[in-house]
Amino acid sequence: MNCTSCASCNYFCQVLQGDNGALKRALYKSMGHTDDDLKRPIIAVVNSYTNATPGHFNLDKLTQKVLKGIYDAGGLGMVFGTIAPCDGIAEGHLGMRYVLASRELICASIESMVRAHKFDGMVMLGSCDKIVPGMLMAAARLNIPSLFVNGGPMYPASYKGKHWDGNIVTEAIGWKTRGEITEEEFKHIEDIAEPGPGSCTMYGTANTMCSIAESLGMSLPGSATIPAIAEEREKCAYESGKYAVSLVKNNVKARDIINKDSIYNAMCYLLATGGSTNGILHLQAIHYEAGLGVLQLSEFDALSHKIPLIASIYPASEYDMIDYHEAGGVRAVEYELKNVLKLDCMTCVGKTKREVLTDDIKTTNRNVIASWENPHRKDAGVAVLNGNISPLGCVVKPAAVPENMLVFKGKAVVFNSEDEANNAIISGKVKSGSVLVLRYEGPKGGPGMPEMYKPMKYLEGMGLADTCALITDGRFSGSNRGLFVGHISPEAYEGGVVGLIKDGDEIAIDIPRRSIHLFVSDEELAARKETFVPLKKEVPHGFLNIYRKLAASAAKGAFLEE
Repeated sequence: MNCTSCASCNYFCQVLQGDNGALKRALYKSMGHTDDDLKRPIIAVVNSYTNATPGHFNLDKLTQKVLKGIYDAGGLGMVFGTIAPCDGIAEGHLGMRYVLASRELICASIESMVRAHKFDGMVMLGSCDKIVPGMLMAAARLNIPSLFVNGGPMYPASYKGKHWDGNIVTEAIGWKTRGEITEEEFKHIEDIAEPGPGSCTMYGTANTMCSIAESLGMSLPGSATIPAIAEEREKCAYESGKYAVSLVKNNVKARDIINKDSIYNAMCYLLATGGSTNGILHLQAIHYEAGLGVLQLSEFDALSHKIPLIASIYPASEYDMIDYHEAGGVRAVEYELKNVLKLDCMTCVGKTKREVLTDDIKTTNRNVIASWENPHRKDAGVAVLNGNISPLGCVVKPAAVPENMLVFKGKAVVFNSEDEANNAIISGKVKSGSVLVLRYEGPKGGPGMPEMYKPMKYLEGMGLADTCALITDGRFSGSNRGLFVGHISPEAYEGGVVGLIKDGDEIAIDIPRRSIHLFVSDEELAARKETFVPLKKEVPHGFLNIYRKLAASAAKGAFLEE
């Protein structure tokens, strides 16, 4: 890649070479970059810092450490930003419809900037739900030397001798409604719920995806769970900058790390830890962007029967992300899985997975990370169901389902929006034994496939989480507990059976048998289909209408299909 057109040129970045690169060099020099600087590998540093999202609040400081690591290793870092919406702030209103769709914007914005400037390599800094997969998708799409740095999990709140994440606030709405706490106590809970910066301390989508980045080999081994305020977090950022330069000099590209085998490893990790069901959507999208085609739900289903639940993390247990980190984190889980993993996969530090999973990283706490021989559950923490309601498949999180709810049958109570369901639950109209059906919340019907966060929290707050199920063509938050089934495909907007369900229809969910069934005859469903007219929800002019036109089914990953 070196220029031979003149003695003064010895540039890594192709567009800076020779006379044709003179204007570009001049533009960079206007900002203080010198000739010597510009002969170094030019590393894009994608900083999704914002003071609007707690998981990203510390990324500016980490970016400075990354830049120093890059420079000390012989490179030059150039920073640009991307959006970073917070699911917690977006939930419960129109904003939630933009959150999954924002994953595609993040990916495309990174692609646009990197291709425009033709950077040699890339370090991506993010922490929260859709930012992390959007960045990993961009790395896979661009296929340049890349690695990922996350900001780290938040410390938990402490309330009445128990650790909580911020979702205690939503549950407390139910407590207040039922007269269990006063308005003053509710305000106290609000004030202590989020004690500092970082990604929310439960094993939701944010921490699931940061952990998956490490499992894929795109983050430094052992880095995903380092707390946001720990000094080690800054050291990790510095070392990541140095490794980024090494990746460029050794021409190790993203798809050398993100490939079929490493995605298989990440699938095993997701299932073994009961990660967010959103992790399935995101791995499918990363797989697609890596040029590997569609990752079928059937592949997750096959693995879910083979991979036991090794780690049990809040909301599936009392142990939060800090407990998980202290117990050994991602590497300690993968150590237990090493007999089923693809150990020759390369990581961003130049070591194989085999070399990373050494004996010294075994867990220190079997209450959090169990052994392969004696797991928390014999089957996986995330599963795929099939049946006449969802012929293309749907997802459930057995790790967060009460034991008495693993097999459930009840009468349908149908809602065409999340708001309808929320109002019915909080006003006491939903009765024990019901199966709530929330439809027109899929990728196209939502549009944007919003997560049904509040209905599950309200069920919990109203004391119904152990006696009611909820199924939807939308998504769920990784913080949810209870019997919830999401990603039902085809969705109602596309004429799926979920759009034909009526109040009072009987529905059976059998997680051990991986089935979901509507007890309505094929003849009756055909008759309902003849008069079916899908509901089209109006949204503001702009990106959501584009997303609705191009979004793939949730069964594929809800990415934009070309």
